Amino acid sequence: MNVMSKLNVISLVGGISKNSLNQKLYNEIVKHNTTTLSFQTFDIALLPFFSQDIENNPPEIVVKFKDVVRASEAALFITPEYNRSYSGVLKNAIDWCSRPYGHNLWQGKPAAIMGASSGKIGTFGAQQHLKNVCCFLNVNLMNQPEFYMDASSSMDENGLVAGSIGFIQKYLTEFEAWIKHSKK
Repeated sequence: MNVMSKLNVISLVGGISKNSLNQKLYNEIVKHNTTTLSFQTFDIALLPFFSQDIENNPPEIVVKFKDVVRASEAALFITPEYNRSYSGVLKNAIDWCSRPYGHNLWQGKPAAIMGASSGKIGTFGAQQHLKNVCCFLNVNLMNQPEFYMDASSSMDENGLVAGSIGFIQKYLTEFEAWIKHSKK
């Protein structure tokens, strides 16, 4: 019997409020995943603010976080939009794994970006800023398809509405193919 091996994906959820649409999106991704992607997350709200003063001797929580990112085969950034950009907590997590200089854990790592908001343009502005950072860090970012979710029409109190499930599954299938292509 040929068992498909799982692809380990670290999912960084940039919304940390208790009612975060992006945390709900992550939960729905896990619930409706039909690919070989195996998602795990890390509570990035626990990370201290990045500082060059402690980057060479970081706190244990940062060491654990970096170990998780290092061991992952890919990354999924799930971001809210704050003032047309992504959240500070997500930026902080990305910064920790890009330092110290010469030890960028994002270098060449396959990744994708998703996001949900209560507005019609989803998280377009946030994702554009995040793409700029990913480009600088040489993340192997899947640029197409893009994923912007208007949660007001795509989710309800029970989770995703019927039409949104297929959209997420198609995106995850494309992401899975991107990771496999990147590993060649």
